[in-house]
Amino acid sequence: MTLVNLPAFAPDMLADFARLGTERVDTPVIQPAAPFLDMAGEDLRRRIFLTESETGESLCLRPEFTIPVCLRHIETATGTPKRYAYLGEVFRQRREGANEFYQAGIEDLGDTDVAAADARAVHDAAVIIANRLPGRTLSVTLGDQSVFEAVVAACGLPSGWQKRLIHAFGNQAQLQRLLSELANPADAGVFGPEVDRLAILGLLDDEARLAGHIDGTMQATGYSTNTSRSPLEIARRLKEKMELASTRLDRRTLDLLREFLALELPLADAPAALFAFAAKSGLSLDGALARFDARVVALANAGVDLAAVTYRAAFGRPLDYYTGLVFEVTAGGGGAVLAGGGRFDRLMTLLGAERHIPAVGFALWLDRIERAIGQGAAA
Repeated sequence: MTLVNLPAFAPDMLADFARLGTERVDTPVIQPAAPFLDMAGEDLRRRIFLTESETGESLCLRPEFTIPVCLRHIETATGTPKRYAYLGEVFRQRREGANEFYQAGIEDLGDTDVAAADARAVHDAAVIIANRLPGRTLSVTLGDQSVFEAVVAACGLPSGWQKRLIHAFGNQAQLQRLLSELANPADAGVFGPEVDRLAILGLLDDEARLAGHIDGTMQATGYSTNTSRSPLEIARRLKEKMELASTRLDRRTLDLLREFLALELPLADAPAALFAFAAKSGLSLDGALARFDARVVALANAGVDLAAVTYRAAFGRPLDYYTGLVFEVTAGGGGAVLAGGGRFDRLMTLLGAERHIPAVGFALWLDRIERAIGQGAAA
């Protein structure tokens, strides 16, 4: 693995972090792998460098900083609100560029004014990049997973389908594939004659009887339940799969979902467009839209140029722990993502925090910023 040099602008970036009232932290390069494998998402999981401890514990080279910073906060029992800044190497398999590169960022933990904290994250990320790229126009793409979740819930989908769609948020190809499945559900026969027989016996409508039947079959065949799911878990999973396969949305609801996902417009116009969509569709989205509107107001109050921000309803980022705001910053009309982040309100509890801790943050890709600086100098 090739060692990379720290960009020359790194000390000035650390000075920016200090002016923003953050506390500099570092975390070990070797991390327990389980939190990343469980919570970071498929895109990151397949690019992690894994290893093992002498005791067989699964470890990895640090692939990002959010989870390690949150774990450190929990382990040190530090109070909130707290703003942490970091700068160090991360390790990921990448199609382009070195597999070892520098990342910096801020994690903002415990601020209960969600709109203000979200706005601060977007503002600070843009300012830090602007300080490295003076005179360059920056563009921000913004999405909101909580609005998407509210739309999906209001459509009345079964919980299993809601989970699948929410998990696919940000992956346009996967979302369209799932919507196609909802438009054309699988025939129940795809589960085979044994499931057909269970349906004829009426067991699929009675969870307890179905679990008992599965338990009897496992006992008769000598299949151990000690190292696998219990009969009740198998019964519930089978019923969920049947429900997922047989669910079909009416054309109007499918069209509404597709209409929502197609929304892309300047952020200043987004609240009105979302409220108009809710009124037209008859979906109850008041809570999610009120929070969205409050964030837009907070962004303007924080000094963010709303004209430089585009809202895309289908926009997400490839990390499973995001729960609300998601955003990315690029230079000009496109190109490499220089900063990305979002809100992750459930992560702290999942990592072991004893109480709910709201959280938002962003990461900066220093190698990409360095290339952008070079491109500007050459122009």
